[in-house]
Amino acid sequence: MSTEPVEDPVAYFLEDLEYHGRSGRTRTAYERVLRRFERFVAEREATPGTATQRHCLAFVHDLRGEYAPSTVATYATYVHRFYDYMLQTETLDGNPMALVMAEMDESIDTDPDRREVSVEGMRAFVGSVSHPLERALVVTLLKTGMRVGELVNLDLRDLALDGDVRAGYDVSPRPQLDTRPNSLYVDSEVARDDSVNGEVRTASNKRKRATVVPVDGELRRELTRWLAIRPDARSPADPLFLDTGDEWGRRLTTGQVRTVVRRHAEARGWHREGGGASENVTPHYFRHFFTTHLRDRTGDRGVVKYLRGDVATDIIDTYTHNWGDRVREVYERNVYSLL
Repeated sequence: MSTEPVEDPVAYFLEDLEYHGRSGRTRTAYERVLRRFERFVAEREATPGTATQRHCLAFVHDLRGEYAPSTVATYATYVHRFYDYMLQTETLDGNPMALVMAEMDESIDTDPDRREVSVEGMRAFVGSVSHPLERALVVTLLKTGMRVGELVNLDLRDLALDGDVRAGYDVSPRPQLDTRPNSLYVDSEVARDDSVNGEVRTASNKRKRATVVPVDGELRRELTRWLAIRPDARSPADPLFLDTGDEWGRRLTTGQVRTVVRRHAEARGWHREGGGASENVTPHYFRHFFTTHLRDRTGDRGVVKYLRGDVATDIIDTYTHNWGDRVREVYERNVYSLL
C-alpha cells in the first residue's frame, strides 16, 4: 500500500484518467458513478478506502431498483475499474468489487425465455450471408463473443494472421501479438470520444482487461476473404472493418453492424419490429451464443470469461501467461464449426 495515503481517491483516479488522455465525457461518467458510490458507502459509515465486498454488493442492489440491467453492469464496472487501477498503483490495498463482478458475470445470459439457436441453425444463418464484409463481421462476432463496439474499434494492427495474408499492407501487428499468430487483440482502453491510434472513436470497449482472442481456421478464412477486397482506409488508424457503400473507406459504425445483422435475421424470421431482447437475434445475441455453446463444450468457465473480457486481474494473468498452451488449445479443441 502507498506510504502516503490519498485524501480523495476518486479525485486521484479522475486526475489519472485525464493524464492517460481519457475524454472529458468519459471522466464525467466515471465521476458521476464514483461520487454516487462514495455517498452510498458514507451513509454506511465507510469510505472508498474502507468499503467491503458487502458494501459493493449493497450498492449494486440499490442500482437495480433504478436502472436497467445493462446500466447496472456498466456502473458496477466503473467501480471495479476504479478499484483495480488503485490497487495496481498501490493507492488502495484491495478491490472489494471483484467478487461482486465475478458473481454478476456468472448470471450473464441466463434468460430462460431467450430464443435459442442451435449450432446447426446458426451454420445455416452464416451460409445465407454472401458478402465478404458481412460474413467477416458475423463470423467474427460469433467466433469471438466480442461486443459490437469492440468489433468496430478493431484496427488492422489488432490482427495477426500467419502466411502472406497481410501482403500489400504496411501496418504490422501490435507488439502484444508478436508471438501469437492467428489472433485478435481486443483493447480495454478504448472509450467513446477518445483519440486512439490517431482517430476519435464513436464507441467504447467495455472489457475489464485487454484480451488476446484466437482466430481459428474458419475465421481466418473469412478475414482473408475480406482483406482481399478491403478498400483503403480514410483514417490513419487503419480500421479493420470499413464501409464499402456510400461512406467508402470509413470505419464501420455500431449502427451499420447492427443493421447488417438485423437484415439477415429478419430474412430468417429471427427479428421482429418491436420484438424484445429475448426474441430478436442481434449482435448481443451472438455474444450469448458464444458464451453458452463454448462454455457447454469446454466446461471451463475461466477460459470463456477470459475470452469475453470479463475476468479480474489475478485470473486474467493466469490465462495471459498460459495463452498459447491453455487458451488457444481449449478454444480450438472446442469451438463450434460455422462453415
